[in-house]
Amino acid sequence: MQKTVSILILTSLFTFVLRAQTFTNPLLPSGADPYSFYKDGFYYYTHSTGNGVELWKTRNLAELKDAPHQRIWKPEANKAWSKNIWAPEVMFLQGKWYAYFAADDGNNSNHRMYVLENSSADPFKGSWVFKGQVKDASNKWAIDGDVIHLKNQLYMIWSGWEGDENGKQEIFIAKMKNPWTISGKRVKISSPKFDWEKYGKLTGAGNPPQVDVNEGPQFLVHQDKIFIIYSASGCWTDFYALGMLSTGIDADLLSPSSWRKSEQPVFKQSPENSVYAPGHNSFFKSPDGKQDWILYHANEKPGQGCGGFRSPRAQQFHWKADGTPDFGIPVSTGKALPEPAGQ
Repeated sequence: MQKTVSILILTSLFTFVLRAQTFTNPLLPSGADPYSFYKDGFYYYTHSTGNGVELWKTRNLAELKDAPHQRIWKPEANKAWSKNIWAPEVMFLQGKWYAYFAADDGNNSNHRMYVLENSSADPFKGSWVFKGQVKDASNKWAIDGDVIHLKNQLYMIWSGWEGDENGKQEIFIAKMKNPWTISGKRVKISSPKFDWEKYGKLTGAGNPPQVDVNEGPQFLVHQDKIFIIYSASGCWTDFYALGMLSTGIDADLLSPSSWRKSEQPVFKQSPENSVYAPGHNSFFKSPDGKQDWILYHANEKPGQGCGGFRSPRAQQFHWKADGTPDFGIPVSTGKALPEPAGQ
């Protein structure tokens, strides 16, 4: 009897440890445009909520469902940035916290990028100060800003319009004088070119018949290479997928000729795994710094579009012999995955 009880206890402990070392996607029931930033042992996670900026804090992104979170900023009413708050990114730059996001006044044509600042060591504390619009001289439609500090220089990339009418979203880059100020002109480095970037038919009053999309750009640095992973085609289609721009670490990032575009998507839908429209990703390292992970949103069924069905997911990725990322295919919902190493 005693031996049987001991075996049951050991079996239970083994099961507990096994469960504690794995997780399943999605990380949350809903949440588009996921982003996280790691600092001092914590991941600070955010995604689009539409009406403000919310922040989660956790030591383990696999346990995001149980993580404390709070709204760190809500806009005043009747401002140019009061509505349709998209794709926030909260990051630590030059000794302070910054929250970048896109917003408008209810009219999509007025979407622009904005930034908040917090000088507290903990972004859950202190005050978030509205620093204003982040813009280049053209002041055109702009969303999905991402910032990198590279070789003592700040750069911002974003998705924007060349002119003032909807129809094509392209990727732009510019230098920054500080975390809230763009210096110099924007430079276009990517435009929808291949067929897989041009799934974007629209219907309905007020919409153009077609929008070709490059959006959600994210920097990814590995050894002597810099990549920009971006989302292509309309998020309202099942063909939303990730494309890739690449260049060398010593290249002129402001020169369009420096960037090479992948001819095929690097991450796309997996009907066999019931994953559709994967995109608007970001990246994070495991706590031990040895693993690379991609964070992205996707739908579980075809035809679910850009709404609340999108949920955040994470999976480890690896590197090919030529130094380019290998994201594999999106894993199915509910599949047990090993947690990021070093928890």
